[in-house]
Amino acid sequence: MSTEAWLVILVALTFDFFNGFHDAANSIATAVSTRVLSPRFAVAWAAFWNFVAFIVFGTAVAKTIGSGIVDIGRLASLDIILAAVIGAIAWDIITWYYGLPTSSSHALVGGLIGAALVAAGHGALEASGIYKTAIFIVISPFLGLVLGVVLMNLSLLVGQQIAKRSTLERTNGVFRKLQLISAGAYSLGHGANDAQKTMGIITAVILIDHGRAVQDFHVAFPTVLAAQAAIALGTLAGGWRIVRTLGSKITKLQPVGGFAAESGAAITLFTTAHFGIPVSTTHTITGSIIGVGTTNRFSAVRWGLTGRVVYAWILTIPGAGIISAVAWYVMRLIPASLMAVLVLIGMLVWGGIWTQRRRHRAGASDAVFAPPH
Repeated sequence: MSTEAWLVILVALTFDFFNGFHDAANSIATAVSTRVLSPRFAVAWAAFWNFVAFIVFGTAVAKTIGSGIVDIGRLASLDIILAAVIGAIAWDIITWYYGLPTSSSHALVGGLIGAALVAAGHGALEASGIYKTAIFIVISPFLGLVLGVVLMNLSLLVGQQIAKRSTLERTNGVFRKLQLISAGAYSLGHGANDAQKTMGIITAVILIDHGRAVQDFHVAFPTVLAAQAAIALGTLAGGWRIVRTLGSKITKLQPVGGFAAESGAAITLFTTAHFGIPVSTTHTITGSIIGVGTTNRFSAVRWGLTGRVVYAWILTIPGAGIISAVAWYVMRLIPASLMAVLVLIGMLVWGGIWTQRRRHRAGASDAVFAPPH
């Protein structure tokens, strides 16, 4: 492969790492907020299930992202792919800074759309893949909400039966153990969905670099391992700003609620991963958490904050698309390989600054895993 292709792949893996970092909240927020798992164990538990997800679900989502959003046969260079990933990374950093649980998946889709539009026109877009992704922006959080409500009510009925024969402490203990399973199941669904986006991007880079047809789309095993490892490492780093938003700011969760929310979201992700539909894990778990909150009382959900989150969801695809379009125009002035190097250096600098701030807050001995005070 060319040097430019390797650099684009490195940037894609950087996005994958930040995807895990940004979306760590999805996998662990409920388990940490209900004190079922310590922060240190929660991220390790989530990272493990993220990594092994490809064994269970294959790579159907990767094909949708790699060849179902834009027509890679019409892309003459790697600039569009690089610009798309830059748009997704930038959007993730912006929303992470403000603690908003937005979709890294939709940021990548928006980046692909924005870069392809300015580079090759609307003819380079695959309408069917975009439509399928767009419709599930609405369906996945709604399905998560409905399943959250149903599973929460079922869990409460089961909890009442247990409480009749035992103490409240033992009832909570049962759901704490169940939440360990549901947290693993959700992380498995997260890895099956989100890591595959990067697999699709890397495979598209290889096809473009080798001048091969889209019919040759096949995710190689080394690509699978690299993408799963990157997202698992990102999850280990953890995006604690968003953990706090999902885990305690939208609604207050108990172990029974955490179990119901994670289980509802996991079922949604298992279903969509099976059919190769790239959905937002963030939207799904947020919908489940809201559904769980409403079973207590409607006012238990902080609707003002929820509204801000929804606005961020709506802006994700156009926001990332605009950034990627600007990045593509910048690459008319400087080589794509230089742009990739600048992005990698910028992420290293950002990572160094973030690490220093975490050490200042949490202490050097627990810099990565301790949530902020």
